[in-house]
Amino acid sequence: MLLGRDLAVDLGTATTQVHVRGRGVVLDEPSLVAVDTRTGRLVAAGTAAQEMLGRTPERVVTLRPLSDGVVTDAEVTEQMLRHFVGRVRPSRLVRPRTVVGVPSGVTAVERRALEDAALRCGARSVHVVEEVMAAAIGAGLPVESSTASLVVDMGGGTTDVAVISLGGVVNARSLRVGGDEVAEAVVRGVKESHDLLLGERSAEDIKVRAGSVWPLAEELTVRVRGRDLSTGLPRTVELGGEEVRRMIEPVTAQVVEVVRLVLDVCPPELAGDLLDSGVVLTGGGALLRGWTERLRHELGVPVRVADEPQHAVVRGAGACVDDLRVLHRTVLGSATR
Repeated sequence: MLLGRDLAVDLGTATTQVHVRGRGVVLDEPSLVAVDTRTGRLVAAGTAAQEMLGRTPERVVTLRPLSDGVVTDAEVTEQMLRHFVGRVRPSRLVRPRTVVGVPSGVTAVERRALEDAALRCGARSVHVVEEVMAAAIGAGLPVESSTASLVVDMGGGTTDVAVISLGGVVNARSLRVGGDEVAEAVVRGVKESHDLLLGERSAEDIKVRAGSVWPLAEELTVRVRGRDLSTGLPRTVELGGEEVRRMIEPVTAQVVEVVRLVLDVCPPELAGDLLDSGVVLTGGGALLRGWTERLRHELGVPVRVADEPQHAVVRGAGACVDDLRVLHRTVLGSATR
């Protein structure tokens, strides 16, 4: 087996990450494309497409081919994945085995769409693993131990929560709410409170610079520009951290509730373990300030954020690529050929 031959892909709503066997994570870019509407040709993908947001000529549109963690446009998803894989594959002559992460709540049809996209991009075989299990492996949790672990994987389009023990998922829930909904809540909140229309990039900037889910010792502020809905002219407003927190509360409260539901139905023996091991947060959404304090307060269990939580899923899927024994223990069903 050639090093660098096989791939692990976390094809997410917000970002796509690729791990190459023997090389680690080699690509981490937005799951975003720019397409020429006249020809259907891919103009740009990833970071290049993100830089084009709101700035394209009429014939070019920027779009996300995945929503809530699943494929919504198969043709564009394939073009995007082919573009990314083509940038990192060491050889076009060798067809790699590919491990793809999927949210826990996907249907068989949605799962098949992801498998087909990978196969059409040149994969020899495709193995599908649940993202929450991959996240647990990537976070370094003892997934094969009899001691329970609770993982909350906060992605761009979904939040997956699972109790894991003895190498399997004991109980899991998937909520089709993630970082994208947080940004959308900011857009709505600024529109309602300030009569100002924001773009997607501005809302994401507010979330990163001033967003939190729990009061901070020193609240942050951010200045943002948008279009005044009354005059149609550009205007700048200043937002405080407390105001941003109120805007996103309806979304963050859903995440807290789904974690509570998983804990409520956890078997008593495993619930006792979680009082010691606590909750581990993974995914890009875990970077939002205050999650550890909020969940600790709401649930009464220890909470910690994994190292580099945004890469936990692709690291775990990469471990399946690097060690076939891990793959065979975690793969969902047989490989697609």
